[in-house]
Amino acid sequence: MTAPTDTAAAPRAERVTHSYVRDVTLPGGAGTLALVTLDNGLDHTKPSTLGPIGMAELITTLTRVRDRVAAGELAAVAVTGKPYFLAAGADLTQATALTGRDAALELGRAGHRAYALLQDMGVPTFAFVNGVALGGGLELALNCHYRTVASDVRALALPETGLGLVPGWGGAYLVPRLVGIEKALDVILTRPATNKPYSATEAASIGLVDVVLDPADFLEESIRWAARVLSGDVVVERRPLDPAPVWDAVVDAARQRLDAVVHGSRPAPYRALDLVAAAREADRSSAFAAEDEALADLLMSDEMRASVYAFGLVSGGKRPVGAPDRSLAQPVTRVGIVGAGLMAAQIATLFAQRLGVPVVMRDLDEERVAKGLEAVRSTVERLTATGRMSEAAGARLIGSVHGTTDLQEFASCDLVIEAVTEILDLKKRVFAELETVVAPTTILATNTSALSVSAMAADLQHPERVVGLHFFNPVAAMPLVEVVQAEHTSLEALATGFAVVQKLRKTAVLVADRPGFVVNRLLVLLLGVIVDAVEHGTPVEVADRALRPLGLPMPPFELFDLAGPAVGLHVLTSLREDLGDRFPRSPGLEKLVADGTRVVLPAAAKGLPKPVDPAIQAVFDDAREVEVSGTPLDEAGVLDSVLTALTVEVGHMLEEGVVATPQQIDLCMILGAGWGFHLGGITPYLDRTGYSERVLGRRLLPDGVANVPAAG
Repeated sequence: MTAPTDTAAAPRAERVTHSYVRDVTLPGGAGTLALVTLDNGLDHTKPSTLGPIGMAELITTLTRVRDRVAAGELAAVAVTGKPYFLAAGADLTQATALTGRDAALELGRAGHRAYALLQDMGVPTFAFVNGVALGGGLELALNCHYRTVASDVRALALPETGLGLVPGWGGAYLVPRLVGIEKALDVILTRPATNKPYSATEAASIGLVDVVLDPADFLEESIRWAARVLSGDVVVERRPLDPAPVWDAVVDAARQRLDAVVHGSRPAPYRALDLVAAAREADRSSAFAAEDEALADLLMSDEMRASVYAFGLVSGGKRPVGAPDRSLAQPVTRVGIVGAGLMAAQIATLFAQRLGVPVVMRDLDEERVAKGLEAVRSTVERLTATGRMSEAAGARLIGSVHGTTDLQEFASCDLVIEAVTEILDLKKRVFAELETVVAPTTILATNTSALSVSAMAADLQHPERVVGLHFFNPVAAMPLVEVVQAEHTSLEALATGFAVVQKLRKTAVLVADRPGFVVNRLLVLLLGVIVDAVEHGTPVEVADRALRPLGLPMPPFELFDLAGPAVGLHVLTSLREDLGDRFPRSPGLEKLVADGTRVVLPAAAKGLPKPVDPAIQAVFDDAREVEVSGTPLDEAGVLDSVLTALTVEVGHMLEEGVVATPQQIDLCMILGAGWGFHLGGITPYLDRTGYSERVLGRRLLPDGVANVPAAG
């Protein structure tokens, strides 16, 4: 799928995907196959997508092919794509330009008209899936009778529910019939929520495709396989429809899980589940009509427009706003890590794996160094055990990470990153020591999550060499790195930071050296407002439920537990000192940390939220220093307090120039905090709920950028 990557109100013109037909003589005298190739004529950086013009051309092409079938000229029809792509689904740029429900309804109907031609061709139809097949691209294949796939394909998915939509061109009806109800919900609900497409072998294992073939001669082998199907030498068995009691039980369990995780915060997963629930008893015509209606409703929803906006931000994040010219970046051939704790070991592993350069971790004693190296080894062993890394690559990675207590080993490093405890004086001392041994050109980076990079570098002879590289935990999984430009950071140091992040295959966002940068400033404020409500009498369980309408990845106290109570308290205290009373003090939080009290209970099942431990209520009550007067806030009141505080803070951050645009705040919250696409990050949600205008007196984004524009 493609989506807008800027804020222009006018969408770009459709990149038309054309449908080219050529005849292929099938081996063994099986007759003639009409091969339809989808191709937009552009290189691999611009995938084929299906917009109104391209879909109309596909309908015309398939209608002509069907006429030839009726004339007895063809024994089979197949569809394939240009190199690397079958099709990446609908052109979402065009979808977000729709201004009325009638046009949205027609978009769904047009896809069904085109794909019905494949189902009703009169001869067997085949999809030769040579590359990425997402959304409507995969549904194109599903509407064919048979599917081959190249073994190197890594992205087969129906991601619609993660983008505020439903599989609207047959997927909700066809997938459960093809793979069974349980696997269908994995395809339609679970995988999109975690952004995990299927590989070719995974898709074949559940029956989404029929056969996996070698990519070297994929098209030729697909044609031969199709001929064998026509001759009867290959028979593809289809599973029977799941019994109604099984179907209903799986749907009911999925609905309960949605309620526990999504809490009704967005409509798309529920609409998709409704379609799948009805698919067993529905005929094709009524099922497809229901898909059309659901798609039309969702295309005209703010959640979908925010999702596409978010998708565009993430897709465009490879081109960082404000990054210096790449030519200024210095080469990095050896990396040093100061510290051998959890974050240091994760960073060392990532650099060794992605940059392929030697990495040296240094700590104060051999025991700490040994623990750090063991953490690297354990990570690599998990990767090799699960097949995500070869044994040879794992051995090379382990061999490239070296541990030491000798500061002099940093002398030959081009980049040294400090990852020690969040204490400013300690970090300053680390940099001062480093400056005595490293080369004049060595870049010094800090992984601080909230402290001033300028203050760290203030006493150095060359503060211009210092840049912030704020990684998020877990380092391997989190895609964001906040690149911090301190007061004296040179363009060369900044460019090197951006170049390194790109090679690590992370998304870099340029942030100014202001307290908490973006993600921690907003997340810690959110947590601070939650605990402040508890300090003023709101029960902890009420406060923990308050943010459910946002559909965040986890409730507040689970987030607090994940970050580490001591870390959360430290950052909250630091931000309060720097930014004032907007970041409240919490005696209850201080006592929780001091006593080491458990914050959350285990989740009822894997993937479900962890509930707050009600026992911490007594801790807050005992530590409370303010007299509770009046009626404590209810869930709606807590949510209002949080959103008001976040709006105020976003306004301050933009005034301070923490980032260049609201879009950069959204990108940080999506990639660094896991906030859902349906929110658009944060600023679209504040706009559409009226907080921006009520609190700041203005919208943060132009009307229509991440919402359905107001009429007129």
